[in-house]
Amino acid sequence: MSLSIETEPIPLKADADGVMRVGRTRVTLDTIVAAFNEGATAEEIVHQYPSLHLADVYALIGYYLRHRPVVEAYLRQRKQQAGDVRKQNESRFDPHGVRDRLLARRARQETMSHAPVRR
Repeated sequence: MSLSIETEPIPLKADADGVMRVGRTRVTLDTIVAAFNEGATAEEIVHQYPSLHLADVYALIGYYLRHRPVVEAYLRQRKQQAGDVRKQNESRFDPHGVRDRLLARRARQETMSHAPVRR
């Protein structure tokens, strides 16, 4: 038996929105890189996201380390897109007073659920 060197594809797939996800999971490349940059080991990342395979996480960390400028550019683009979406949502829905409106709605619902039933 001899050792053969094989190249394997990086376990990344772009979804319909262009978000890079790990293999067939919903876990994003952003998540893996952020956890790694916060000091998490591959094992800790897999423990936190059980749908991941350890070999895939190691492959992605290696890919990130070898292609850091490209991955960082992708992450900056994603951050910009998230900011744009947040601004669009805030312009459509006033975020000020949301908590107060939600608490008032909950209080009304609780009042209604405790009201006596009329027969």
